[in-house]
Amino acid sequence: MKIITILTLLVFATTSFAQNPIPRGTILPVKLSSSLNSKKSKAGEKIMGSLAQDVPLASGSKIHAGSKLVGRIVAVNAAGKNAGAKLSFEFDTLHTRGRTVSLTADLRAIASMMEIHEAQLPETGPDRGTPETAWVTEQIGGEANYHGGWPITNGSTIVGTSLLSGGVLARLSSTPGTKCRGEIEGNDQTQALWLFASDACGTYGFRDLRIAHAGRTDPVGQVVLTAEKGNIDIRSGSGMLLRVINSTQLK
Repeated sequence: MKIITILTLLVFATTSFAQNPIPRGTILPVKLSSSLNSKKSKAGEKIMGSLAQDVPLASGSKIHAGSKLVGRIVAVNAAGKNAGAKLSFEFDTLHTRGRTVSLTADLRAIASMMEIHEAQLPETGPDRGTPETAWVTEQIGGEANYHGGWPITNGSTIVGTSLLSGGVLARLSSTPGTKCRGEIEGNDQTQALWLFASDACGTYGFRDLRIAHAGRTDPVGQVVLTAEKGNIDIRSGSGMLLRVINSTQLK
């Protein structure tokens, strides 16, 4: 009986995911497995990443951590004597457990490989000798992560929860004066934010990098990054928060 129940739940989750595209506004926390480099990357070149934690969906199903995202470099301009570099890209396909989803997504935040590394270490030296479930780390953007299923806090305000399986769940928020939004299209469920704060927005750990076009407007889904001077070098292991604009189940 127990086996039948488990199989029924698995079939329901699979069917639910197949019938319902990823809801608009869903955050996809992505760890890059490709590099984006304005001196070396070429237009048309494939780029790849993977989901850094499970992404829960309103249907009750989830997109599993490790699911692969595939995209491409759209255009590249290396830095010149009088101009910084420019690089545009898009992620348009998600592969998850035998299913393929076509999607369009914009970029909310991007963090360097070193920022990703630092966000996974406890804030104080003595904590490094304690179990990870007892650590306190700082999310990219400044919130405190009390590991082991405890809260994520912004000052004295609880904004989310850490997960024993890794990552965090929190509702998005927006900081006045920034271009980033909170929830959209009524999608106010908790989001998988991995190592990022609930109000994380823009670039972290890059000296001159700027998100010139997040992909929310035409050309929708195409992200444009610029550097005030010098070239763009985003290494494998860097992290992103993508937000789904639309999606279609392919198979």
